[in-house]
Amino acid sequence: MYGLGILKGLGITMRHFVESYVDDIRWLSKGGRYYNDAALEERQGLQGTGIITVQYPEEKLPVPERFRFVPFLVTDNPAPGQMYGKDWCTSCGICAKVCPPQCIWIKRGKLPNGRPNPEPEEFYIDIDICMNCGLCAEFCPFDAIKMDHDYELASYDRTTAHIHDKARLSKPISYWREIAPTRAAHEAALRDEAASKKKKK
Repeated sequence: MYGLGILKGLGITMRHFVESYVDDIRWLSKGGRYYNDAALEERQGLQGTGIITVQYPEEKLPVPERFRFVPFLVTDNPAPGQMYGKDWCTSCGICAKVCPPQCIWIKRGKLPNGRPNPEPEEFYIDIDICMNCGLCAEFCPFDAIKMDHDYELASYDRTTAHIHDKARLSKPISYWREIAPTRAAHEAALRDEAASKKKKK
C-alpha cells in the first residue's frame, strides 16, 4: 500500500511519545525521569523506552576509560597546601618531536650551575591545534603524559584559555587513578615489575 512506510515511521514516533509519558509517571516517585543517574542509565540501556535524549549539560554520558582528549602532565601527589607535586616529565622533548600538529612547546629548566634541570620550566600545549591522537602519551618514556577526559573546554578567548601552561596541565597521579583505574593499576604493576628486575641485577 502506498504511504505504508510513512505510517510505520509515524507509528514509531507516536510510540516513543506515549512511552515517554508512561516513563515520566513511573519515575515520578523515584526522583523524576531527568537529572537522575539511575534513570539516565536505564534510558541509555537496552531496556530504555520512550525518548532517550540526554539533557546536556545537566546530564552527561560517562566516557569510557580509554577516552582521550587534551593531554596533561602527571606529577606526584602534592604535599598539603600545594597544587601539584614533583614532575614526572624530564623535558626530554620526545613528545614535541612526535606530535603531528606540533602543538607542544617545552622550555627546559636550568640548575644554578648552568647544567640542565630534568624538569620543564615551561610547558605549553595549544589545544586548538591538538588533534588528541595520544602519540605524546604513547611515546613518553616516563609515563609523564596522559590523555584527559575533560572535553568541556570551549571559551570565547582563544589566546589565554586555549593555550594550556604547565600549571594548568599538571595533575597528580591520584587524578589519573581516578579517571582510569584499570589502566593506572596495570601501568603501576608494570613499573613495579621493572623496578624489581632492576634491583635483582
